[in-house]
Amino acid sequence: MRSLFQNRSRGGFRFAPLVVALCFAAPRTSVAVPQPAERPRCKTPIPDLYRQVSPAVVSITAISIDASEATNRTERRTGSGVIVDPSGLILTNSHVVYGQPIIEVTLDDQTSLPARIVGIDPFFDIALVRVSQPAAGKLPAAHLGRSEGLLTGDEVFAIGNPFGLEQTFTRGIVSAVNRILPGVSWSTREPMIQTDAAINPGSSGGPLIDRCGEVVGITTAILPDAQGIGFAIPVDVVREEMPELIEKGRVVRPWLGVQGQLVTPDLKELFRIPLVEGLLIEVVEPGSPAAGLNLRGGNLDVVIGGAPILLGGDVITEVDGEPVVDQRSLKDAFEDLEVGATVRLTVFREEKTFVVEAAILERPMPTAGSAARRTMASEKKPGPRPNARFDF
Repeated sequence: MRSLFQNRSRGGFRFAPLVVALCFAAPRTSVAVPQPAERPRCKTPIPDLYRQVSPAVVSITAISIDASEATNRTERRTGSGVIVDPSGLILTNSHVVYGQPIIEVTLDDQTSLPARIVGIDPFFDIALVRVSQPAAGKLPAAHLGRSEGLLTGDEVFAIGNPFGLEQTFTRGIVSAVNRILPGVSWSTREPMIQTDAAINPGSSGGPLIDRCGEVVGITTAILPDAQGIGFAIPVDVVREEMPELIEKGRVVRPWLGVQGQLVTPDLKELFRIPLVEGLLIEVVEPGSPAAGLNLRGGNLDVVIGGAPILLGGDVITEVDGEPVVDQRSLKDAFEDLEVGATVRLTVFREEKTFVVEAAILERPMPTAGSAARRTMASEKKPGPRPNARFDF
């Protein structure tokens, strides 16, 4: 089985791989299933791991300026980062630096250097910043490993600057892999590493390393009311995005501008109103290609089994002639679309079907104040699991 940490499609809508188990018995076959490459089992003494990696871990202070305030015009945001290239390239979280005009990096030897943003992805909370290489020589850099094949129970370590306590080193295990944070739409989901290594405010952007001293993740979020539940972005996701972040300064994502969920048989049976299989549009985003086509979102807010749903919107039944009947067909319909392409949609509205064509645009970047990822993964208490929501 292919690891869910492997690469996504480069060109089209970026989906995290499907995390759904099909509950039926498959016929037995003799086909060999490829297994992830076995991870090296290093026995480096733990103090040596810290001495090996900590020189590459930095403290980041980002300063915003509010000109409307007569006093307290500046606000400071602190986080962590890790040097990934001796020339001065640093990996951190988007929520640490996004939209901040002043960024200062403090190295392990307490040297402070100004930094600039090289590339940023607020959807997956990844950022690259750069400092000037010191005249004395190259900067220490950590080695990016692989998160593919990382197993629950593997030992990991986090290095960061929680609450300003510089170069704090914590130890734990991988508590789960492929963990999806609550409240994110399907097209911007990414399978996270869950760990019980202590992560606190200020740790964001620091490295999660394995027993070999290689970076396997970047710490990004915590559950505020939990103990020992933190999350890190798998380094394979970072590796996939880095070339585009360096080249373009951002990740180019296609955008249709609809949010919704699949029409399920249970939904059709429950309401006994004219509904067809497809993607029920709940929200049409302003200024999007979908808005230009006058597609309709929902106008009736109901709660089913504790999960909210907006009814009354259009239903997309086909994409380029291919029926949309389940998560797999929806994924297949959208994942290969690229910016500039034209997509043909079959739409059901008020017991009638019509066809429209939309030119796919680039998804706009969110504003800095509405970053897609928060340091606190969820403020809500556990409740009914909502249906999968899609955002294209």
